[in-house]
Amino acid sequence: MYIRVHVKADAKKTSFEKISENEFKITVQEKAIMNAANKRVLEVFREQYFPNAMQIKIISGHHAPVKLLRVVAREE
Repeated sequence: MYIRVHVKADAKKTSFEKISENEFKITVQEKAIMNAANKRVLEVFREQYFPNAMQIKIISGHHAPVKLLRVVAREE
């Protein structure tokens, strides 16, 4: 499954908002330095939406505010 995420780094607080089925808006307190914001985005996304996902990776947008994530669900 592919998810589009709009990210705002260096915000006052962390928030998570679902825009549509495959699109989200996330704000994180970490700065976009040394991959800190990207790591926090993946953590927040796992905590809020896919706690049982086997893998969540950034496919594109490593240096952009709009990212494409790939979520691999755990097979049961």
